[in-house]
Amino acid sequence: MRPLLPISTVLTLLLASHASAAEVPQAAQTCVACHGVLGEGTPQAPKLAGLSSSYMNAQIEHFISGDRNNVIMTLMAESLVDLNVRQQALDYYAKQGTTPTLQKRGDNLNQSAAEKLYYQGDLHRSLPACYSCHGPSAVGGGHFPRLAGQQSSYLKEQLIAWQKNERKGDPDNTMGHIASKLKDTEIQALADYLSAIK
Repeated sequence: MRPLLPISTVLTLLLASHASAAEVPQAAQTCVACHGVLGEGTPQAPKLAGLSSSYMNAQIEHFISGDRNNVIMTLMAESLVDLNVRQQALDYYAKQGTTPTLQKRGDNLNQSAAEKLYYQGDLHRSLPACYSCHGPSAVGGGHFPRLAGQQSSYLKEQLIAWQKNERKGDPDNTMGHIASKLKDTEIQALADYLSAIK
């Protein structure tokens, strides 16, 4: 049988979560249920903390246009047509999270296969290095999402969606071309590697 928490601890936890929720701008309140108060993500939804507002804005537009398909997110995106309200929510989540210590190409000479793909790509298969768009330690920037610390299951689902042409919206279908060349084991390894970056 698990020991019960003292009432003072329970009250402290409740007050802390209430205080955090109170700091979320009204524009982002509807996002909290799925993406968390600090954009930390849930098993049902990806982390938003630290993603650039321009990237998140582009994704909202993709859900509205149908380039990305998710019934719940399409409805949520359509509720954010007021660009001023939308920007408040995007700015809030973009400011959350921490910046990892940046790793640069060549810092680690004993790279795993996933690290090699991320930092070097595979010239024999015309696979560019993920690093060239998503940056040092996968922190992203601008229209390129932060991948560091994202949920492994979410990253895997998105790579498979790109691979199957179920996700669209990037220039020249770059991610679709890249994902189509990845093996299942590489997708899993990349997802696990990127999610482990803190």
